[in-house]
Amino acid sequence: MAFGAFATGVAREQGPRRKSRIALLLLLPGILYLMLFFLVPLISLVLTSLQEPIPNGDIGEYQTAFRWENYADVIGTYGEHILRSFIYAILATIFALLFSYPLAYFIGVKARRWPLVQNLLLVLVIAPFFISFLLRTLAWKSILSDEGFVISGLKALSLMAPDAHFTGTAASVIFGLTYNFIPFMTLPLYSTLERLDTRLLEAGGDLYANPAKTFFRVTIPLSMSGIVSGVLLTFIPAAGDYINASRNFLGGSGTAMIGNVIESNFLVTLNYPAAAALSIILMAVILVMVTAYVKRSGTEDLL
Repeated sequence: MAFGAFATGVAREQGPRRKSRIALLLLLPGILYLMLFFLVPLISLVLTSLQEPIPNGDIGEYQTAFRWENYADVIGTYGEHILRSFIYAILATIFALLFSYPLAYFIGVKARRWPLVQNLLLVLVIAPFFISFLLRTLAWKSILSDEGFVISGLKALSLMAPDAHFTGTAASVIFGLTYNFIPFMTLPLYSTLERLDTRLLEAGGDLYANPAKTFFRVTIPLSMSGIVSGVLLTFIPAAGDYINASRNFLGGSGTAMIGNVIESNFLVTLNYPAAAALSIILMAVILVMVTAYVKRSGTEDLL
């Protein structure tokens, strides 16, 4: 009897241990993947950002060191580009949210009664992903050029000065960022709004709340998780984007973002420590801003 109870107790203790080992075994491929493709490159990037030029060496030759001054140098040299990048990213995220929320609300809530229309609109939102990011941006460069029908039409209607340009300006870059990242904002919003219980909206009306009050007091709070997800998916890649701000696309001489500076330092001037230091700064600032934003919005569980 005592032996049976002892065996039962041992089996109960071994059960959780066996489950924990199985869980660890299942997690092992993911852990190895993160270590190989995230942790190792991150450590390499940090070490590169601290390198210093080899005395009397050729351009692009650096040696291992702990030169923390690299960070101060790039902040002093490219502080304007860093600030511009986050201003562009914030504005593009705001515009994408203002455009995407009504679209996602219509698809997820109003179009429920027409499944065919709902599916068609979803396909139209996803359709840009089937075309290269570069091709889409080049297409907008052609459309918004001085010879394009949009700018020519605005000048003909005297809505733009004859010598004014749109491409190569900050507005052009922000427009490109907004357009290219709208699907990243719309899809999380749709996913949240599609599950929205419309009876809660009706209850707001029954409690004598007008549509605007119902929207801000009921709809917005219930869709906050989608808003936070969409903002993160839009802001993070927009801050590091270098295609839209490039002179070969929608940017100009005064629109370079931090991504363009990193590209130039890494591929043109071969200043690898500066490029790595800028990358670390970009990641650190984004992490701080995202953490503050998520805590402010009350959705810490998304982190």
